[in-house]
Amino acid sequence: MSKDLKILCKDPALELSCYRDHQFSGRKFQQEKLLKESSTLNMGNLSFYTTEEKIHELFSRSDIRNIFMGLDKIKKTACGFCFVECHNRADAENAMRFLTGTCLDEWIICTDWDVGFREGQQYGRGKSGGQVRDEFREDFHSGRGGFGRQTQI
Repeated sequence: MSKDLKILCKDPALELSCYRDHQFSGRKFQQEKLLKESSTLNMGNLSFYTTEEKIHELFSRSDIRNIFMGLDKIKKTACGFCFVECHNRADAENAMRFLTGTCLDEWIICTDWDVGFREGQQYGRGKSGGQVRDEFREDFHSGRGGFGRQTQI
């Protein structure tokens, strides 16, 4: 297949985003390779009230291996993201196509590729224990814990 024809066949839902986990211990090209082969999804922009059961319901048409809910590293409560391990890349690609932009608990979820879940990755990296992005939020979101952490100080 020619290079020009491949461009016409690309599925934008499956493209790698520009986000990269800065705690990845390998080189950038290694991370890119793992992302292109991965069967693990990072789901973000979830409500703090979204449960593992609701994530299972979203994947009711797919057979998934594991769900790891993102937790506030201090409170051990949900903090708006999770990792979903699928059995293979094809299942993960189908989930990515279906779930990107889906509304769950009144929030439009974002999906992205992850190199694969590692223990400790489920905890928020913000100074307050949750996600860094929530520390800089200045508006009120009841589904994401109220006001951002910096606003509360």
